[in-house]
Amino acid sequence: MEDRICEELREFNKIYKEFDDLWHETALHIGLSDSAFDILYSVYCLGDGCLQRDICALSFGRKQTINSAIQKLVKEGLLRMKQGKGREMHIYLTEAGNTFVRQKVEPLVKIENSVWSEMPPEERQELIRLTKQYVNDYRIKIRKLIADHVIGGD
Repeated sequence: MEDRICEELREFNKIYKEFDDLWHETALHIGLSDSAFDILYSVYCLGDGCLQRDICALSFGRKQTINSAIQKLVKEGLLRMKQGKGREMHIYLTEAGNTFVRQKVEPLVKIENSVWSEMPPEERQELIRLTKQYVNDYRIKIRKLIADHVIGGD
């Protein structure tokens, strides 16, 4: 039983890693870091004027990493920032950014949407449900190990 579980987990983790590697390879192919790709993808999906925190939420990126990558994209002339209320920073594509996103990012989003929509709706929902269940159960068990001081710092 244990061998079968290890084999299944290896396969699951291999698929996850393969998908992650595919995103990384795609970003490199269009001349972007993973973070820059995530940001431009997010701005495309969220729309011009989105907030940095919304980009962090959509891309699951760390605030500091996203902020650094945004600053780099601003220097490269693909993004511009505009102060909003309080500390809010709105992110906009420049003309060059719009061109780049239309040529390089939009086709990838369309492919992703196409692949997803080709799956029957009930399979899409089942994939989401099962993945959420796995992540939630894993999170609970990891947090228990941490709380019980089985793993973590001394």
